[in-house]
Amino acid sequence: MAFQFELFVARRYLKAKRRQSAISIITAISILGVAAGVMALVIAIAINNGFRTTLQKNLLGATAHVTITERVPGEGIVGWRELAKKLATIPGTMEASPALYEKVFVNAGGSSSGAIVKGLDLDSPRLEKDLVPFIRQGSLSKLREEDAVVPNLLVGAKLAESLGLRLGNYIQIINPIGELTPFGPRPSYHRMRIAGLVETGFYDVDANFAFMSLPALQRMMSLGDVVNAIEIKVTDIDAAPAFAEKAQALAGNKYAATHWMEQNRQLLGALRMERIVSLITIGLIQLVAALNIFITLIMMVMEKQRDIAILLSMGTRKEQIRRIFIYQGLLIGVVGSTVGLVLGYGISLIADHYRLIQLSEEIYSISYVPFQPNPFDALWITAFALVVSLIATLYPATSATKIAPAEALRYE
Repeated sequence: MAFQFELFVARRYLKAKRRQSAISIITAISILGVAAGVMALVIAIAINNGFRTTLQKNLLGATAHVTITERVPGEGIVGWRELAKKLATIPGTMEASPALYEKVFVNAGGSSSGAIVKGLDLDSPRLEKDLVPFIRQGSLSKLREEDAVVPNLLVGAKLAESLGLRLGNYIQIINPIGELTPFGPRPSYHRMRIAGLVETGFYDVDANFAFMSLPALQRMMSLGDVVNAIEIKVTDIDAAPAFAEKAQALAGNKYAATHWMEQNRQLLGALRMERIVSLITIGLIQLVAALNIFITLIMMVMEKQRDIAILLSMGTRKEQIRRIFIYQGLLIGVVGSTVGLVLGYGISLIADHYRLIQLSEEIYSISYVPFQPNPFDALWITAFALVVSLIATLYPATSATKIAPAEALRYE
């Protein structure tokens, strides 16, 4: 087999006992350095992937991909039915549904809090996927009871927890500008019953939102048949910016089309920057490991001058000598990468399964650090480690070929 001789010698050199124990120690440190760099990269990328995927799933489970709103807040979108039908004709549209968002106060006995009530189109088929799976207690069916004596609504689980509410409790919704009187607007008060608790996993939604049927919210807010948003779900979420441009052209200048990436650009930008910083910072560990490989091979070349001279005298080509030391560096890289991958993926899977690192939901929007190791990341991480290891071998391997057999064996 080609290069089998060089590989055999390289393995013997790495495994053999040496007169200088320092070389063995540096070799072990080199392997640990490569392993630490690979492990750290795997864990860092798994955390970044986990945050992005979890936040994106939670965001898109609770919000639209593209949203049409009034450019200047006014009377609302009056002809929303016709506009929604036009938007639904854009290729790639899964659904265009109306929504009404209103800010209110929630009063529950001695506790109160501000909240946003979202009016839902209960005929939308997307609710079975976008909302129903997140209903922890209760059901959506109660919202369909339009003739109920006390209207029903769904409440975010964190909002209910902060107010001490449970399924079936009654609350008071206060509309701060509910009624116009000769003396100005006067709040209106509405008694409602909690028909379900919603837990999307995204703190901002769970702690601030409540949901009810669109007609019921329109009546409560003393509005006509208007909405203030048309929410669009698309088949390709990555194509949302291009889709928003088409929706904008179709909706006209009176309305503004925004997509989920634009609405969350600060969060997504922070995740991208965190990934870049992690790659640069942890990449320095690989450079330290490469320096250790460089020192190991330099010292080994000095120790093996006699062996190299004998091999050259017996007809071994200089190219073969070069490959012996290149293979030593690559073997260090392979062993270190293997150890690093096993540790990195093992730690990531265990930490994600048991949710070992807890977070404050108020700050990070999720309750734990998610790890999502991608098997394909192992390919480029390993390739990077091996390339760095290879570069570190070039000078020592070349210097080994410059040994003169006569000079090396003169005093032997």
